[in-house]
Amino acid sequence: MTNHDDPLTFWDSLYSGRPTVTDPRPNARLVELATDFEPVDALDLGCGSGGDALWLARQGWQVTATDISPVAVQRLAELAGSLGLPITAVQHDLAHSFPAGQFDLVSAHYFQTPFDLDRSAVLRSAASALRPGGRLLVVDHGSSAPWSWNQDPEARFPGPLEIAAGLDLDPQIWTVERADSPRRTATGPGGQTAEVIDHVLVIRRSRP
Repeated sequence: MTNHDDPLTFWDSLYSGRPTVTDPRPNARLVELATDFEPVDALDLGCGSGGDALWLARQGWQVTATDISPVAVQRLAELAGSLGLPITAVQHDLAHSFPAGQFDLVSAHYFQTPFDLDRSAVLRSAASALRPGGRLLVVDHGSSAPWSWNQDPEARFPGPLEIAAGLDLDPQIWTVERADSPRRTATGPGGQTAEVIDHVLVIRRSRP
């Protein structure tokens, strides 16, 4: 499926092959979902170029941002430092390690990979890292955009309720607040547009 044998090499090569982005855009669903949340501590899983982490920091969040790619992490750390924003960028292969700490928001936007990954286990760790009242935001691709790295015609996009069921979280502790599949017009890196589907899942931790 890829030109590389391991995920770190794949993602590092992807970011190394792109110019450094000095003003990356946040994901539209994050802005829609998190604008009214009280900003405290946030974790951005798979931060990439850092658009989500930078937006959260500008809203007043203390942000921990993690990615498997050292190139992505270093670029975000340097950009956040130059802007004076409260972002701690850390490199993790989430298949093997998870950032320490407790958070009021964990954002997993388009946290999808062409490699084998027990994603449910990672998202369960994310849910467990929430403080009471905190939310896990999972936004997945529900369709393939023309500019996506995944152009597999056999690709399957599990819906939000299926994703929630796979996490097998205790309903006495975690509550599904939103699970739907809205459409939007997305803009690709070259300025092209296309209608895409997002699978949106919001889970809130109600108690310890």
